[in-house]
Amino acid sequence: MSRTNFEQLLEAGCHFGHLKRKWNPAMAPYIFMERNGIHIIDLNQTVAHIDVAADALKQIAKSGKRVLFVATKKQAKDIVAEKAQSVGMPYVIERWPGGMLTNFPTIRKAVKKMANIDKLFADGTYDKLSKRENLQIRRKREKLEKNLGSIADLTRLPSALFVVDVMKENIAVHEANRLGIPVFAIVDTNSNPDNVDFVIPANDDASKSVEVILDACCKAIAEGLEERKVEKIDMEAAGEQAEEEAAPKAERPRRPRKTRKAEEETAEEAPVEEAPAAEEAPAAEE
Repeated sequence: MSRTNFEQLLEAGCHFGHLKRKWNPAMAPYIFMERNGIHIIDLNQTVAHIDVAADALKQIAKSGKRVLFVATKKQAKDIVAEKAQSVGMPYVIERWPGGMLTNFPTIRKAVKKMANIDKLFADGTYDKLSKRENLQIRRKREKLEKNLGSIADLTRLPSALFVVDVMKENIAVHEANRLGIPVFAIVDTNSNPDNVDFVIPANDDASKSVEVILDACCKAIAEGLEERKVEKIDMEAAGEQAEEEAAPKAERPRRPRKTRKAEEETAEEAPVEEAPAAEEAPAAEE
């Protein structure tokens, strides 16, 4: 069963591409026709590609890995933030920090710096500073929160990238390609799909189009997380049952083994019962 359908995508405007003069020839296989100088995307292919991408995302989530969502364009950023938060995944909706993937340790240092500032505010260390210095530190903290707050719990490189508009997020896509991280992306007719592992051909400018695609993908991620949770519970239950079954065997008292020597000593110490004397037969009369 498909996660989306033709009518749903049509209503959301997923079929509208860019002007013909702005097209990228690499997107030719995904274009259905041209109408009034605008390319129309083949929604049957979009439905199929959403299913493939959603299944792959589900497996990533089921294996306990993270997917990083990236969308810095105005009409998509709020939707991406909402959908990513709903499945507990990290996201970037402000400026993409250059080297975020290729220079990940430096980004982690900045995140730790933010956590350290919070700690020093909590224990009252910064209360001793002047009002001006305190304000400067708070502004620095706000800036870090704005750019890196949504990836604060991303302790290792993500296992996949989900991008809205590969042209705008070309640096993020390039970094993921360098590190071999699979890229999922909504690709419009003016973009190059060659650097994307899971192409979803659709309108990446309309907020409704982005929402309907993200909704299908995030539902798949939620399913993967739920299946992982169920499997974990089942494994724990199986482990407890195995422990319960093994417990009686371990607690059962064992009879002490007697050595051969001990058995011989026991036999020697045992009293020997004498057989009753046979009665003497009466003498025969002469």
